[in-house]
Amino acid sequence: MSMSTRSSKARPQGGGWDTAVWYLMRLSALGLFVLVIAHFTIVHLIYDPAIQTSDWIAARWSGAAWRTVDWMMLTLVVFHAFMGMRTVVQDYTKGGLRTFLIMALYLLAIFLFAMGTMALVSFPEAVKVPS
Repeated sequence: MSMSTRSSKARPQGGGWDTAVWYLMRLSALGLFVLVIAHFTIVHLIYDPAIQTSDWIAARWSGAAWRTVDWMMLTLVVFHAFMGMRTVVQDYTKGGLRTFLIMALYLLAIFLFAMGTMALVSFPEAVKVPS
């Protein structure tokens, strides 16, 4: 008898939605790792947190590149977190409760994603003050 040292669930057999989610969870984890390390390094190590006011954020978000990077991080966080919670709900619930909780998770994920996207898109551009 051999003991397995794998702590994660094995890849689902066959194809379909569960296999796609299994692969996407791993890809989103890799993407999150890269984006979060880059975000932490830039925001907390390269720039002094004492100067990071709303004007600093507005200046950072004045370009499409930073907004795109932050939107990608938002997308991956929401997907990874809610698909992970979906797995937990499927493991520990059955029947109507499972259906209700999964639908509530999807609705909450869509709501939070929409709110985050609106915040990124509607944040005002940096105003140049003449000196």
